[in-house]
Amino acid sequence: MVNALVPETAERAPGARTAGPAVDGRTRHRRRQTVVAYLFLAPVLLFFAVFLVLPLGFALLLSMSRWSGFALSDIEPVGLDNFTGLFADGSTFLTPILTNTLLFALGTVALALAGSVLVATCIDKLRFQGLWRTLYFLPIVTTVVAVGNVWKYMYEPGGLVNGVLNAVGLDSVAFLADPDTALPSVVVVQAWASLGSAILVLTAGLKSIPESYYEAAALDGAGPVTVFWRITLPLLRPSLLFVCVTQFLTGLQSFALIIVMTKGGPGDATNVAALEMYRLAFSYGDWGTASAAAFVLFVVVLAVTLAQLWWFRRTGEDA
Repeated sequence: MVNALVPETAERAPGARTAGPAVDGRTRHRRRQTVVAYLFLAPVLLFFAVFLVLPLGFALLLSMSRWSGFALSDIEPVGLDNFTGLFADGSTFLTPILTNTLLFALGTVALALAGSVLVATCIDKLRFQGLWRTLYFLPIVTTVVAVGNVWKYMYEPGGLVNGVLNAVGLDSVAFLADPDTALPSVVVVQAWASLGSAILVLTAGLKSIPESYYEAAALDGAGPVTVFWRITLPLLRPSLLFVCVTQFLTGLQSFALIIVMTKGGPGDATNVAALEMYRLAFSYGDWGTASAAAFVLFVVVLAVTLAQLWWFRRTGEDA
């Protein structure tokens, strides 16, 4: 009697019985898609594993070892001795090598940024802009060896630069032979060679500024200097950030131009971190110290880049 009063259980919705198998089917489909995706990515992942992850791990191992570069069985762990040796008393890595590296990068960024802003602003107001951008981009597609050798001969006592100085009544300058002028001379060449890429980026940034801003400034009677400082420069901030970061990274890792023009001389006046790493590894066979110097340079590059990003964000640019 009681059982008869109990209402029958409501029937399930038509789709309720198939919910479990449908979910399992979708899960299996996603898994198959994931497997297929990783199969397509496998060549790229293998490339990065072989040419990035493995060399990075081997360099980290060498930075805490002593190795002459021959048999792998000769690798001798030394802990952090290579790092402490870089900053020990009498070491030249911190001063002048790392100092030269930072000065070289700072000088390159300052000159290239100022020159590219000036040239890009002038080109933006000229006819045949494509021609001018192409002319300024030519040093980028020229090999560093060619650029370095041409400027090296221009800096010679009988070269073009000293010829111009003599023509205006000034004495010749031993640009690359004097420790006081060697590093600034190479900085000028590096900045000149990198103008092309910076000009292209800044020209694109100038094109993205709405013309209505300049029209409103003209109606208000703003002069060219005011327009540049109040409109052009603030709106170029994203492009300036990109140029600053890329130019600084290039300057910190510069190697080829210096070895072509000065080979780090005279003395250590133009010796930088990348050149010192090359000498330690290939000239002196000290691969452990060279690897330690590479990681120190990596930390410096990372710190400088993060500092630049932080400063630009603090001043209002979310890059």
